[in-house]
Amino acid sequence: MDQGTHTPENPVTLTTAPILPSEDQALALIDTVLAESAADAAFVSFSVGEEALSRFAENQMSQNFSRTHLKVTVTSHFGQRSAASATSDLDLDSLRKTLRRSEDLARIAPVDPEWVPPLPPQDYGDRLAAFDPATAGLSPIARGQVIQDVCQRCRQAGVEGAGTLSTEASLLAIGNSLGLRAIGSWTEASFQISARIDDGSAWEHQTAWAWEALPIADLTEQAIARAARSRQPRDWAPGVYPVILTGAAFAELLSYLLWSLDARSADEGRSFMSRTDPTGQPAGNHLGEPLFSPLINLHRDPGHPLLQTLPFSREGLPRPPLPIIQAGVPQTLAYSRYWAMQQGQQPTGSLFPAVMAGSDQSLADLIAQSDRTILISRAWYINYVNSRTLEVTGMTRDGTFWIENGQIAYPIKNLRFNQSLPEMLRDVEVLGTSQRYDSLVVPPVRVKAFRFSSVTESV
Repeated sequence: MDQGTHTPENPVTLTTAPILPSEDQALALIDTVLAESAADAAFVSFSVGEEALSRFAENQMSQNFSRTHLKVTVTSHFGQRSAASATSDLDLDSLRKTLRRSEDLARIAPVDPEWVPPLPPQDYGDRLAAFDPATAGLSPIARGQVIQDVCQRCRQAGVEGAGTLSTEASLLAIGNSLGLRAIGSWTEASFQISARIDDGSAWEHQTAWAWEALPIADLTEQAIARAARSRQPRDWAPGVYPVILTGAAFAELLSYLLWSLDARSADEGRSFMSRTDPTGQPAGNHLGEPLFSPLINLHRDPGHPLLQTLPFSREGLPRPPLPIIQAGVPQTLAYSRYWAMQQGQQPTGSLFPAVMAGSDQSLADLIAQSDRTILISRAWYINYVNSRTLEVTGMTRDGTFWIENGQIAYPIKNLRFNQSLPEMLRDVEVLGTSQRYDSLVVPPVRVKAFRFSSVTESV
């Protein structure tokens, strides 16, 4: 096996074998537990996986670990009473004890006023989640070689590098006594780096389903360059400014809006999507109304090439592509099975993972087209101010810059923002190229008005 330094010309190939059962073995376990159930209905979930992470700090490896997680959860139903019990032991006797414990608890559980019947068998199509054997079996030595190259780049540039490289291989199998069965396995890799020099800093992060798809060298060089440019930031007055949000910064903010697209919250008057009558009482929601910039096109797409995740949820709902926002108009909200039944709608489950269409323009292109604009590299420490209006507060971090005449003029001190996220999406005026950040694929964006409330001491 090649144990050389990780470069595009000489990739690391050192692997180990992940510890995952076969799909037949996982489904056989589901069938075994369900066959012994005495409940009116039962649901079994079997999840297993192996996570590995290498951490570096001060330009050297600081931690290296791997963890195997395994869990079998049995949920038993007697009428509208239900209870769950879990085990990490696959011994048949332990599985039986777990099943009986869930049944005993379900018999004495209170009636659930929001109970829904078990799902019948579902159609998930023929799409599979992406499973990359090289990612599943990436060895500690191989991860160490990658990080050695990252740290060497940082040392040569005179910056202090810290961050992580992680990989995960997982399997999920579910089934119930009505015949529902679903199974899938997937891989994921993530790299993040913080670079510090004097009073300057930078941060980069990206996720992929295959570790070799991570542009680790490029992300490292970008962090080094941005850290060097962020030194000696100037004082800055709070106010309302045009901004460019990197893809990573925009993903952090957009995730808060996606979590808030909940049908029940909207219908009950607790959301920015809520409509009210003249007396202030809930009166439906704002679906179908042009709330955002026509550039906003967002949809759920587990099968997107950068995502390729499971085609079903952990409770067994199919996750087909689903339009969320089209040309700035909200198309759907997230309906749980209970709320969908109450409202006469189809359940959607979570709106994640989501993809926002971008353009073929790079972040550098957005900067070149901008004047008197603030570049936000990272949005950090975000919290809700008002969930009804979806105003959030947070801070810029790891490189905040003033742009003049299409160029980064100089760094400025970090700022606290108080920003309505619906207004942010309304004011999006330019898009860049979309990339993956955890469960989102989004572009960098330029927003014509963004509200800063104070200067912070964060770096």
